[in-house]
Amino acid sequence: MKNLINWLRTTRLGYLCLLLILIWLKTLFAYYVDFTLGATGALQQIILFINPLGISAALLSLTLYIRSPRRAYLTAGVIYLLLTVLLLVNVLYYREFTDFMTVGTVMSVKNVSSGLGGSFVNMIIWRDAIYFIDLALALIAVLGYGAWNLWRFIHHQPARWPHFGLTLDAKPLGYHVPQAVTAVSVAVFAVTMAVSELNRPQLLTRTFDRNYIVKYLGLAPFTVYDAFQTAQNNQVRASADGADMDQVLAYTKAHYAAPDPTRFGTAKGKNVIIIHLESFQQFLIGAKIDGQEVTPFLNSLIKDQNTLSFDNFYHQVGLGKTSDAENMLETSTFGLSTGSLFSSLGSDNTFQGAPALLEQYAGYTSAVFHGGEGTFWNRTNTYKSLGYDYFFDGSFYAHDSGTTTEYGIKDKLMFAETSKYLEHLQQPFYAKIITTTNHYPFFITNTDTDFPDAGTDDAYINGYFRTAHYLDAALKEFFAYLKRSGLYDHSLIMMYGDHYGISNDRNQTLASVLNQSVSDPTGDTGSDWTSFDDANLQRVPLIFHAPGLKGGIDHTYGGEIDVLPTLMHLLGVDTRQFVQFGTDLLSPAHNAVVAFRNHNFVTPQYTVLGSTVYRNSTGEVVTPDAALKKKLAAAQQSVDDRLTLSDTLATKNLLRFYVPSGFTPVDPTKADFTNSLKLMLQAEAQHGAQSTSLYSRNQDETAIGHYVTDAPEVAKDRSVITQYPSAVADQATPVIPRPDGKQLIKSQ
Repeated sequence: MKNLINWLRTTRLGYLCLLLILIWLKTLFAYYVDFTLGATGALQQIILFINPLGISAALLSLTLYIRSPRRAYLTAGVIYLLLTVLLLVNVLYYREFTDFMTVGTVMSVKNVSSGLGGSFVNMIIWRDAIYFIDLALALIAVLGYGAWNLWRFIHHQPARWPHFGLTLDAKPLGYHVPQAVTAVSVAVFAVTMAVSELNRPQLLTRTFDRNYIVKYLGLAPFTVYDAFQTAQNNQVRASADGADMDQVLAYTKAHYAAPDPTRFGTAKGKNVIIIHLESFQQFLIGAKIDGQEVTPFLNSLIKDQNTLSFDNFYHQVGLGKTSDAENMLETSTFGLSTGSLFSSLGSDNTFQGAPALLEQYAGYTSAVFHGGEGTFWNRTNTYKSLGYDYFFDGSFYAHDSGTTTEYGIKDKLMFAETSKYLEHLQQPFYAKIITTTNHYPFFITNTDTDFPDAGTDDAYINGYFRTAHYLDAALKEFFAYLKRSGLYDHSLIMMYGDHYGISNDRNQTLASVLNQSVSDPTGDTGSDWTSFDDANLQRVPLIFHAPGLKGGIDHTYGGEIDVLPTLMHLLGVDTRQFVQFGTDLLSPAHNAVVAFRNHNFVTPQYTVLGSTVYRNSTGEVVTPDAALKKKLAAAQQSVDDRLTLSDTLATKNLLRFYVPSGFTPVDPTKADFTNSLKLMLQAEAQHGAQSTSLYSRNQDETAIGHYVTDAPEVAKDRSVITQYPSAVADQATPVIPRPDGKQLIKSQ
């Protein structure tokens, strides 16, 4: 041990190792104490444990190339100081915003200082001493040695280098030592990167979440990656001007589809409850396992005369998957060709999304509910840009052991807990509820469902039907609550599947469960499976339900890009002046060419995948004649134009150049999602007798008692849905008991 300490104190390599150990320990402290990175399983824990080492060692190794010992020691100290500052700044920022500091945030100094209450200093707590106590000791040592050297100078004695207990190593390093240290450091980082990619494929191209990048690669690599993304985005945006926007406007105005007069405004003034059916594909509707319906509730709902559903409706997501689906739903613009628009552009882009449009043109309040991490897909920031009033993320939901999946709390609990927030929203409201249980890896316990196993040799396919059945049961409970509470009579409920759950490489196994090849009505079990079959399985549900809605199964071809104009027209808001690349599914002028993100497409008659054309009615490959070639070429051009213009709109942030008449651009800095409950209750109190929330309409009587669920967690402890989680309970302080046992909301 003595030799080791002596080596650390007296050699350049020892000095660098000492700095590396210190920054590594401080980073691990932050990972486990201040950050919530969600590392699960042994492999992720190992990655988290080693990811600070590679890049930190590589940066410190640069000082080995400096010949002057003093300059080398000073440079190493500066690098160490910068790494420490980067860590501390992110700790403080994360403490306030549950997110990591980005280059864009740093560049917006005014907004940052405002958002942080004017100073990082106000946010420092006692345990933060761990991040700078070594620096403080070093500073004391510097001052002490400085005073000592000054005294020696006054007394004509030679000054000495302030080495803080270290001996300045002036010996030259071996010729290949710097290169070897750098190579080992880079190798450690490369291994970390490779293992991370195996554990989370497309980590950087899909950019799920800033938490993910830090969890797998570390803070410094995240900062470099974010700087690269920011520079790339800024370069593209700098080249934009109003002429680019003119091209987009010319296209969207020329392709506007006027609403069907008999349908326009049929749901005007109703609440909108959007239920995001995670990974839910159309083939689940009507499917059976061992004679049992997978989705008995949805099967019955689709047959209801008040339900309008579409059975030729496709997801159109790219690498952004769920976030792409949300983007199309909220804005009627496509996701990006690579990565996630939410993650890369959601914080800074200008949007004209459904929450803001409905608020400004129809008086809606908006809220989104998701029982997982708010930072996932950069939702917290993007929802602010979209104009949502409130975001209730996982911090507003109980997360006891056994209640969660990898991406949020289980769906029955999600719907049940959401009810206590939903009843305080001012009506009409636009509320989106995101489910998570039916998400890969599709695991649910036998305690949650007794639905039978599909019997394949693929555990994910077997689990998929079980989690879908659980989601269906959760929907049934939620609809029953809506009817008992009174919200049902005043609401339009829309459900949609966001993307595929079963990937193409599993579809032939899936075909045996479905007992037929999608392309072969004769009952082929998948032996002749083609890309056409894969494309057909990209259908997802789109369901509208409301009392009095003209129902039926509509065979119109469409995709997620078409949802917003369809919804807006049902609510009586004309979309003529808005920039939307989809068209109303109910309009006689609807564009029925469904564009996939990879530029393939589907028409009501043909599916075009690359250079291969399939006939939809039979699944056979078609050799187009001259007339069909011309028709398909026009459709391809339409697809290419839409995708290209949408990409240009997003990457150049062109909506900053266009403001529709009567619209005020969203100011995302005004949103405060950390206090969503408090702000919602205060709004209810401020409206007083004019409050339109369900709670107020019921004379300050809660409707939570109407929620009935067989979720075992609730049977064990009903307070899970009747009380606010401790993390946000203090936000409900405006709610005080009344002498008659009811509740009175008093503004602060």
